[in-house]
Amino acid sequence: MLKAVLVALGLGGVSGLVLGIAAKAFAVKDDPRVADVTGMLPGFNCGGCGFAGCSGMAEALVTGKVKSIAGCRASRPATRKAIIEYLSSKPGPDGKTIEVNDL
Repeated sequence: MLKAVLVALGLGGVSGLVLGIAAKAFAVKDDPRVADVTGMLPGFNCGGCGFAGCSGMAEALVTGKVKSIAGCRASRPATRKAIIEYLSSKPGPDGKTIEVNDL
């Protein structure tokens, strides 16, 4: 009985160690600009831009999949301008900025 408990503890410890190392080695680093742009968007999650919510639009802007903020019809012109200025001045983890327009 004691032997079975020790084997289970050993296997659990080794598995935990392997999972901990794998979590560090394969961690995905999030771009903090996505959260910042999501906070700048109106937060209506209306879907008018073609994305399920504002976070989808923000991620598409930050990754460069969408080059125009005009898809967000619920945002005000001042908000659009602030997002454009933010993305053109704030580099991401890769050191690059994003060029977005308001057309």
